[in-house]
Amino acid sequence: MKILVVGAGATGGYFGALLTRAGQDVTFLVRPHRAAVLRERGLRVTGRDGEWAVEPRLVTADALNTLYDLVLLSVKSTALEQAVEDIAPAVGPDTAIVPLLNGLAHIDALNARFGTAAVLGGVAKVVTTLSEAGDVVRLAPLAHLTLGEQDGRPSPRVEKIRSVLAEGGIDVLVSEDVTASMWHKWVFITTFGAVTSLMRGTVGEVNAQPGGADLGPAVLAEAAAVAAAAGHPVPERERRATLDIVTAAGSSMVPSLYRDLTAGRPTEVEHLFGDLLHRARALSVATPLLDLATLHLRVHQRRATAAP
Repeated sequence: MKILVVGAGATGGYFGALLTRAGQDVTFLVRPHRAAVLRERGLRVTGRDGEWAVEPRLVTADALNTLYDLVLLSVKSTALEQAVEDIAPAVGPDTAIVPLLNGLAHIDALNARFGTAAVLGGVAKVVTTLSEAGDVVRLAPLAHLTLGEQDGRPSPRVEKIRSVLAEGGIDVLVSEDVTASMWHKWVFITTFGAVTSLMRGTVGEVNAQPGGADLGPAVLAEAAAVAAAAGHPVPERERRATLDIVTAAGSSMVPSLYRDLTAGRPTEVEHLFGDLLHRARALSVATPLLDLATLHLRVHQRRATAAP
């Protein structure tokens, strides 16, 4: 199976490196600057597994002229529009696209460009970041993918993809309702992002203050209410797992959104929060804390993207 991994950042870089190390036919579609770094250093993974590296096969958008069986789309939402155009030469009638972005707006964009038959649902749960040198740093044990057909039907191609990814050392779950799985991840990431971004602190720092431990459950209740109104209630097990993370005493955990915020970089505010609020309004669900977090992030976004 010919696999194109779009983006070699913290998520795509990690899963793509696993597949490459296992001998799968993997090519990374990257920007010229990232290509230069990877050609010089290789694709390195550090952290919990020690340090290891692979020599990745690379292509830039101007040189992409081959069809692929599987496209793993792992970019920030701010790069989605360009990525959709960049991957077009790689997508044929039998290509399966598995996006690993959070939220749901990207599914609409991909469906519109390539058709629903080409696009699977996908969820990535992995705790990684990029070092200043451009290496993938694995911060926690969690690392698995969930995928499935958008309509939930079993399909041979999904099973084939699962098998190939599993042979590459990736823990993969096939979901009969991948849209629900995407909603549940969305609830988690917006809850986690709102708590840390609003308070400009780690989970542990927030919960160490009087009243801090009440914030996470309150934000989660809002986000979960939107999901439930959309027809995808969060199961108790997942709700409890999210609560455990956002109320953990002494935890140094922060999401990538927080790291972008505190570094002065643009965030995925519209893709993650703006779209969720749009759906909440359409469903008549009140979200005052998520509204406040979104406003906070939008003010930052305006500063971060303002011309110098």
